[in-house]
Amino acid sequence: MCLILLSFQQRTDYPLVFAANRDEFYDRASAPAAFWEEAPELLAGRDLVAGGTWFGVTKTGRLAAITNYREPGFHRFTAPSRGKVVSDFLLSEEEPEEYLRRLEADAHRCNGFSLILGYPGRLFYFSNRNDRFTELKPGLYGLSNHLLDSPWPKVERGKKALADVLSRGQPPSDEIIEDLFRVLADRKRPEDGELPDTGVGLEWERVLSSLFVTSPVYGTRSSTVLLVDREGTVTFEERVFDGGPNSWSSAKYEFRIEATGKGDRDRT
Repeated sequence: MCLILLSFQQRTDYPLVFAANRDEFYDRASAPAAFWEEAPELLAGRDLVAGGTWFGVTKTGRLAAITNYREPGFHRFTAPSRGKVVSDFLLSEEEPEEYLRRLEADAHRCNGFSLILGYPGRLFYFSNRNDRFTELKPGLYGLSNHLLDSPWPKVERGKKALADVLSRGQPPSDEIIEDLFRVLADRKRPEDGELPDTGVGLEWERVLSSLFVTSPVYGTRSSTVLLVDREGTVTFEERVFDGGPNSWSSAKYEFRIEATGKGDRDRT
């Protein structure tokens, strides 16, 4: 992912609202979201180069999403896959704190990332460009290719748009989902004076500054919206793009989080 907008424990009807864009080079092979054949409880897209994922959720309520940390000049091509950080948690039975404590010891081996994981009722944030993982308090959050809530224009614009959507009473889920996809499709770019300086040069800062990114070689490959209601019903919809703003495939899934007898109070 390159943009995550998250409302956590702010609404009684939907305690978890998640909207995100995945930006990637168009020639990097990936598979759209589906339940994995070898792990039928896991719903996620798949990076067909390294085998991991950028976001996923399981039938038992485990979820995780990752963004790359933008730091040109520090990328190591031999580093372990950051997508495996996500899939390893989703495929494990470790509780979030246990997994994150183990990850803290090895995370320096990966290129820079920021990570949100846990259950709909209990979420954590960690970056290997920060000190320690933290548990999220109820609130509205934005994450791009830096630390949580870094005030980049796209993060601030996205958070405001998410807040606007969630302020409109209690519309049906389909209406919320369509509103969130419209937020994620925003291609407006801020003025140059508002752009962060992340070392990629002004032209790329401009390209990367919109919520929905387009360029000849790199851009938003998919948009995902996930809602979890107070009964533990998950609604997951993904729209996949092929170098432009018009989706060429979409998929929608809905399921009820399964009780496991372990940490169930945190799962919804």
